[in-house]
Amino acid sequence: MPRSEVTIFICVSCRRDADANERPGVDLLQSLRDQLSAQNEKAIAVEPVECLAVCKRPCTIALVGDGKWTYVIGGLDQDADAEGVIAAARSFAASDNGIVPWKDRPDCFKKGVVSRTPPLGFVHVGN
Repeated sequence: MPRSEVTIFICVSCRRDADANERPGVDLLQSLRDQLSAQNEKAIAVEPVECLAVCKRPCTIALVGDGKWTYVIGGLDQDADAEGVIAAARSFAASDNGIVPWKDRPDCFKKGVVSRTPPLGFVHVGN
């Protein structure tokens, strides 16, 4: 199987305050898998993780790719943001270094960025 260009890691541990049993990341994981499968998308992988340590913003993902900056995006809506997450992953995959221009980010990406982390081997050029 060819390697994906981008992986979406989804926290499946966080719960919403109103319902201790609801795990929005699990719902988002299934929605993304269903949509990507229906679209026969091979460039984007979706994987669950037990914790991304963004518990105050449940339903958090990380966009990861070889040689690219990693984005952590939190506070997603498991029902409304699946298409936006896929669009963000496609923009991320299309970029050379993982840095997605503001104008190319879906609303859930613009509002939800928690952090951006440089890739291994990153060397700052400049001051």
